[in-house]
Amino acid sequence: MENGRLKQTLQKILAGANININGTNSWDIQVHDERFYQRVLAQGSLGFGESYMEGWWDCEQLDGLVSRILNKELIEKVDRRGLLLDILRAQLLNLQDKERSKKVAKEHYDLSPKLYESFLDPYNQYTCGYFKDTNNLNRAQEQKLDLICRKLKLSSKDNVLDIGCGWGGFAKFASERYGCQVTGISISDEQIKYAREYCEGLPVKIIKSDYRNFNGEFDKILICGMIEHVGPKNYPIIMKKVNELLKKGGLFLLHTIGINKSTNLTDPWIDKYIFPNSRLPSVKQIGEAIENLFVLEDWHSFGQDYDKTLMAWHKNFNRNWDNLKGIYDKKFKRMWNYYLLSCAGSFRARKNQLWQLVLSKKGVKGGYKSVR
Repeated sequence: MENGRLKQTLQKILAGANININGTNSWDIQVHDERFYQRVLAQGSLGFGESYMEGWWDCEQLDGLVSRILNKELIEKVDRRGLLLDILRAQLLNLQDKERSKKVAKEHYDLSPKLYESFLDPYNQYTCGYFKDTNNLNRAQEQKLDLICRKLKLSSKDNVLDIGCGWGGFAKFASERYGCQVTGISISDEQIKYAREYCEGLPVKIIKSDYRNFNGEFDKILICGMIEHVGPKNYPIIMKKVNELLKKGGLFLLHTIGINKSTNLTDPWIDKYIFPNSRLPSVKQIGEAIENLFVLEDWHSFGQDYDKTLMAWHKNFNRNWDNLKGIYDKKFKRMWNYYLLSCAGSFRARKNQLWQLVLSKKGVKGGYKSVR
């Protein structure tokens, strides 16, 4: 009786986005466990994701389901217990200080390289591809790397710093294609080990370092898919550090996921299972952090390409799952499917954006010509 009432309550909410429980549309929710209703109504998006991981429900087109939910802002209509605690925690604590920032490296980026090799392109790009005149992931990622290099106006004379260098994809591409020297820094042991082997024999240095502790002087600087782990309290700190590291007349490119409204919060399921202590910046937060430090030369938005990127990753991940069976279980597989598809739905609903900013210290002499 109680489950019936809870089902009706949830169905009434979902109906606002033309979503049915046990319906026939590809985006409808198929419930396998009646406990699903109470859990979602009590825990919101956290319970929604966890119950999927545990097999309590399925959906043929999960990305379409999430896109519909976000378009109609249905999450705000579900009780999220603990929301006040999340707000206070984000306001009072620096969740991305030197110690807490290690959590995402240990729990996400230090997972087996075989996992990432199962769905990424040959350059191991774990950021948005650039799908200009192509639907091929590998081509889109090469185009993204080349776009970054051209925006930074790289040459063989440049000494480049890649803050949050991942598995060394940019360092390899830039050093091979443009002949420049690249220094990459990361706090992930697995990424550092992989990147050093991947870039062996090239003019590339891979160093384990927190950005706050790193010193030097560079012609060009890149932050690609890393500032999402920095947090609003530290945006001014990292921008000041980049300003210190960048030579006069140099260029700095920031590639980041963005959000439409400033907040210190993130989705509780993503925070718990995928990117702990990570936060997405807004236009306002970035603007305030670069004020009096940089001149904004170019701002390029292509978030629709992240939808395509995530769907390609999802396809690759499932096609190559047999290679991961001995390392991860079925619950992990459901967790990663939920992660990839729900994020694709978020970009499709335009709740998340993808931005590339080009910045200089005092402005480019003669003006900066935008590259697309």
